[in-house]
Amino acid sequence: MKPATLEFLKKRFSAYYNGDLKGAGAVFLPTSMPQREWGFLFFSESVKAGMRRHLTFPDETDLSTYLKTMTPAHVYYSTAYYAHPSAATMQEKEWLGADLIFDLDADHIVRGSYDMMLSRVKDELYKLIDMLTGELGFAKSDLRINFSGGRGYHIHIPTIAVRSFSSAERRELVNYVSGTGLSLDAMLSSPKSTGWQGRYRTALASELERIQKLEPLAAREYLAGLSGISERTADSFYKNLAELRGKLLANPESLKDNKVIRALTAPENAVFKEAVLSHAAQADEPVTTDIKRLIRHPGSLHGGSGMRVTPIPLEDLDDFDPLIDAVVFGEEPVTVTTRFPVTMPMLGNTYEVAAGTSKVPEALAVFLCARGIAELGGAE
Repeated sequence: MKPATLEFLKKRFSAYYNGDLKGAGAVFLPTSMPQREWGFLFFSESVKAGMRRHLTFPDETDLSTYLKTMTPAHVYYSTAYYAHPSAATMQEKEWLGADLIFDLDADHIVRGSYDMMLSRVKDELYKLIDMLTGELGFAKSDLRINFSGGRGYHIHIPTIAVRSFSSAERRELVNYVSGTGLSLDAMLSSPKSTGWQGRYRTALASELERIQKLEPLAAREYLAGLSGISERTADSFYKNLAELRGKLLANPESLKDNKVIRALTAPENAVFKEAVLSHAAQADEPVTTDIKRLIRHPGSLHGGSGMRVTPIPLEDLDDFDPLIDAVVFGEEPVTVTTRFPVTMPMLGNTYEVAAGTSKVPEALAVFLCARGIAELGGAE
């Protein structure tokens, strides 16, 4: 990134932290703030510039002063609570507990245009909320939902009941929502059709229906291609598909010993694995299991997009559009030079930006420069 581009981003971020822009001045402070460690990344020409961390702030005033004077590119605080959060080593900090965090990042789910990825990851967010509140015993009021400012969402659960959970206990939760470790025997063990048993059977029913709709030769070839399945076994299974689909609904346990069903649902069968995962919430396991994690500070700006890490009340989630509601910069024209053509929706419009030098709204200019797609026009 060229010096003029860095200076442009610093000035715009500084304007935000000094209260001159949309959303500025809205403070979202974590509980037990003096027990949190804070970390910051700054705008720098060096790709090796590291994080400044092991910092603490006793209150909102000290944090606000730091943001105004230092203008960080990224702001993080610890999900953990410490007796001595500014200590230089983790052992000296004395861990006291940690909030439960779920992270959904579109990078881990789908590839495509920025707006498409944001739409897709929001679908995962709804699934995760439903599992947390409908199956894992959390109240909707326990959830603190934030748009990450980048390509995803975070759910914070700061309730005292979960603070002492170990990494192993947190892994069990993320394994549940992501559908990790499901077994055929457990999923077909009873007529129960809720939770993962219901989702698993829906995926299996869809797979059996898909096979039944194939041309007979294609269906038999697919079945015979499964591990350990002969052509004769495949043919017999195909002929009885209608009956087997009925058993799945009425008496699923009777299918546990079916050789083809076991082959269909084996972990190495990518087709069925993908069908099951479509019902999962694809949360990032390392984030949830890390009991000493640093997480983005709600209300700060994301240095890779210029958008705001935005808290979202659950009742407002349906209407939340990050490309409008998390954008803090305006439509004042700014000259940028882009490395390749870009089509980007923002602030309710879709912009077609050609490679080379052009004028774009400030909000889009910040986004393109922060992501390394463009330099400030004429920057040397």
